[in-house]
Amino acid sequence: MKTPQNVEATLRELAEKGDTLNCYIYDTTEMRKKIAHLKNIMPAGVEVFYAMKANPHAAFLAAALEAGARGIEIASLGEAEKAVAAGFDASGLIYTGPGKSKEELFWAVDNSIRTVHIESLTEAHRLNAIAEKAGKTQDILLRINADFDIHEAQTTFSGGSKKFGIDEEKLSSMLPQIVALESLNFRGLHVYAASGVLNVADLLKNCELVFGMAKQIEADHPELLCDIIDFGGGFGVDYLETDHDFDPQAYADGLKALIESYGYQGRTFFLELGRYLAADSGWFCTEILDIKDSRGKKQVICAGGINHFRRPAALAINHPLAIVSLEKQIVFDEQESIRSESVYFGGPLCTGADKLANNVYVESADIGDIAVFGLAGAYGLTMSNMEFLSHERPQEIVLS
Repeated sequence: MKTPQNVEATLRELAEKGDTLNCYIYDTTEMRKKIAHLKNIMPAGVEVFYAMKANPHAAFLAAALEAGARGIEIASLGEAEKAVAAGFDASGLIYTGPGKSKEELFWAVDNSIRTVHIESLTEAHRLNAIAEKAGKTQDILLRINADFDIHEAQTTFSGGSKKFGIDEEKLSSMLPQIVALESLNFRGLHVYAASGVLNVADLLKNCELVFGMAKQIEADHPELLCDIIDFGGGFGVDYLETDHDFDPQAYADGLKALIESYGYQGRTFFLELGRYLAADSGWFCTEILDIKDSRGKKQVICAGGINHFRRPAALAINHPLAIVSLEKQIVFDEQESIRSESVYFGGPLCTGADKLANNVYVESADIGDIAVFGLAGAYGLTMSNMEFLSHERPQEIVLS
């Protein structure tokens, strides 16, 4: 990875102030471009929502709004309030996720959000009671725990026992019960099989299977129409820098062909994209405080660890890494440095789980340099253990 010029310039300006450097730098230019590109290439009926769990910072919500995202996928009342504060109308919100509280469902009904995605019979009855009391009818999608998965995905959300959705094999008994609830309006399905998928064919296979599921439901229940189908997200990001990026054009072309083959023109299709839109709009930048040799392997200790950037440890993956050399004065003559070797990067926390990267090859690094972790715009600070050891919160700097 090469550190972008504007990011490196910002780091050097910050370093001149003399404080220990530990921050996120955001530039949402790429996010805006991606949203615009997806809107341009996707077949008719596809609506792009920003899954704000990836990064709820106001700059990312502003980018989604200004680039023309259809709305925001939310998973809590807090996210709903942030989305509305950023300028999104409540009618552009879709509410996913298990375990919605009655307060959250009340807000959804009271504010007439686009769809609530039902995860269980209990949730359906809870929402119906709230909507009935309010004298409203709430549009819903039914989330299905499909009886298939995508084996090569970074994270899977279907197949086996899952907390997400209603098991596919229980549809025949549960769907009639949900449809019978008079204050809920069934609009279709939400099936999200996997996250972090780089192989377009795998995601298109998921779409095909979901279309098949919708077709079967409509055959079994002629009075129902799945006129909205939510595929979730799943567009992968090449964290390992293998030059195997997800191809959105191939996905758009394949989805268009599927829509035509099933005769589903005129229906609406949701894409909830978070990581794919946000990842390459952020960098986690942290000062190297110490380097030491431990039994033949260099340990690089940074100002921030999993308290500020938890994702590499949580998913056991290295993010792209670059070093910005600041050529600081050495602490003592024999201090350690890194020269063309594979090393471990960790933070200042008192736990062996405090890993930023392992076995990562570095050409050159010295104490006082800045380690820059790329693709950190998604699932960065807000995913992290910020209260652990009570270190100071890192700055979040917005360039664009």
